[in-house]
Amino acid sequence: MATMRAVDIKGGKGPISALFINSESPKPTPKGSQALVKVKAFGLNRMDLLQREGHYPLPPQAPSTLGVEFSGTIESFGCEPERGFNIGDEVFGLAYGGAYAEYIAVSTHMLIHKPKELSWEEAAGIPETWITATQALYLIGDYKPGRSVLWHAGASSVSISGIQLAKGDGASAIYVTASSQEKIDFCKSLGATEGFNYKTGDWAQELLKYTDGKGVDLIVDFIGAGYFDQNLEAAAKDGHIVSLGNMGGSVVEKPVDISRFLRKRLRYEGSSLRSRDEDYQGKLRDQLVEHALPKFVDGSFKVIVEKVFKMDEIQAAHELLASNQTKGKLIVTV
Repeated sequence: MATMRAVDIKGGKGPISALFINSESPKPTPKGSQALVKVKAFGLNRMDLLQREGHYPLPPQAPSTLGVEFSGTIESFGCEPERGFNIGDEVFGLAYGGAYAEYIAVSTHMLIHKPKELSWEEAAGIPETWITATQALYLIGDYKPGRSVLWHAGASSVSISGIQLAKGDGASAIYVTASSQEKIDFCKSLGATEGFNYKTGDWAQELLKYTDGKGVDLIVDFIGAGYFDQNLEAAAKDGHIVSLGNMGGSVVEKPVDISRFLRKRLRYEGSSLRSRDEDYQGKLRDQLVEHALPKFVDGSFKVIVEKVFKMDEIQAAHELLASNQTKGKLIVTV
């Protein structure tokens, strides 16, 4: 059996100290529409921390190895790959798992040709965050040019992508919440109109004051229960709140006035990406290629890479991600 180096977890789940490089990991074999990609770099995401601890429900087709986004070169194919890809092609893409490794078997429907203008590290930082932002904005949030958008966790990788997407598609205003003025200024440098520090005040009231009571058309939320009441307050009439996570808890502890759903005609909608089927993810890939890829090539969209690690430094990479101090992607080279 052919083997490779991959990041593994002692005991299958555990703390950061349980991560190690397993040089005896089985090398995957591509089947059906899959390609075998020799990984050059992979991106870290918050779900990786949850999965490492055993708190993330994996889709049935996901391997146990962590990691959903990567860049690399195609080495071989299964029996029925998507047309347009060849052995040796430089690609990046989204997978159900398995990216923390030297090789990954992944559907060709989720691969994108890497433009020469992007480095391996930048390309590996695009798939999960930019596709998630695209999904939240267009497929779930039903965004149209001229609407206003609020991205919670403004300096997170998904929101960094979302700010740029909304700016590139004519948003009337782009707001963020963040934990410091430094992060707010960073978001403004990417195109945010204004930011609100959730640690120093009531961001919802500040946003309403800033918008003369109108509120915001679309809210993209990763916080969950902790912001449920404030989201209803900050949303404009006919507003849409897209829920992508529960970083601030999943149970609302205090009474909440739900009459605002009726009064403002609000929609509150949850979504996920990793549990979606290949057709759904493939449509998002095509939308990303159409909307964003030309802007990566001409430099108007930027992949913000905060720090690059080597695979042997995976514990340090997880420590930095868990610290909530980052403004951009953490990337690991293989």
